[in-house]
Amino acid sequence: MDTTSLEELCYRLSTGLSTDLSALLPSDIQQEVGHFNVFSLTDLAQTSHEKPELPYACRAFYKISLLTGRSQAQYVNDTIEITQPTLIFSTPKVPFYWLPEGRQTGQFCVFTAEFLQPTKSGVLLDELPVFKAPGYPIYSLSETDFLHVQAIFEQIHAEMASDYAYKYDLVRTYVLQLIHIGQKLQSSTALHPNHNASARLTSLFIELLEQQFPIENPQQQVRLRTAIDYADHLAVHVNHLNKVLKETTGLTTTDLIAGRIVQEAKGLLTHTDWTIASIADSLGFADVAHFAKFFKRETSFAPGAFRSQVNSLNYT
Repeated sequence: MDTTSLEELCYRLSTGLSTDLSALLPSDIQQEVGHFNVFSLTDLAQTSHEKPELPYACRAFYKISLLTGRSQAQYVNDTIEITQPTLIFSTPKVPFYWLPEGRQTGQFCVFTAEFLQPTKSGVLLDELPVFKAPGYPIYSLSETDFLHVQAIFEQIHAEMASDYAYKYDLVRTYVLQLIHIGQKLQSSTALHPNHNASARLTSLFIELLEQQFPIENPQQQVRLRTAIDYADHLAVHVNHLNKVLKETTGLTTTDLIAGRIVQEAKGLLTHTDWTIASIADSLGFADVAHFAKFFKRETSFAPGAFRSQVNSLNYT
């Protein structure tokens, strides 16, 4: 069985026309669904001596890539360093060069416009924001987003290996999922287009913090509890997040988290009859003692004393 090296594949995918690409594609799909295939970089033959400094962009088709190794994406006027799990969208209209650094892991799928033509997918490919918006559609992924995207690629691989009669219809929905994930990431980076990166990160942090609340039943629990939890979710170093928030709000990450938890705790103590143990658990504390110590430090009241005072005020 022939194998295709990363260098050879990059060359063939970047210089070939659609007729050349057919050698890499299953023969049963070309008439009905256009060209589509999916590849895993770890399955391609690589050696530590290979330096495939060849165009990664393909003139004949679109590509969605999940990259996890160190590399560079070189455009005409800019170079993007890739140092963490990253989702990249490329189009025949905007070529770029992909320069790997060392061994690579990740996956990518390639497809022609016919694969997602409106009669099959309901979308106009070139009208989708991720393929037409200005800027570079390269998005760093949080751990949660990375696992989600990786799972979709695994589903694509599984369907491509199956004998399900409608597998390309199903694969088409997975590709659309990847596109929508990219567009959601694109929207989050453009929340405040006129602000600087620090303001955008602050906005994303506040939005993520607010998403943890309100707590509506005793079984619900705060998912993100520490500064490191938020930094990991936002795919930044905790020291950078703390520095940015201190500059933009005057408070540290821990201060902001604590303030929002205190606000929620006050509401639960005031408006519910839940036990203090239940409230402590929902807010992510190991036990009542830790919650009581935290609450008293932030408010000068023990939780029970705060609840009693509020109740007495309500009856006066």
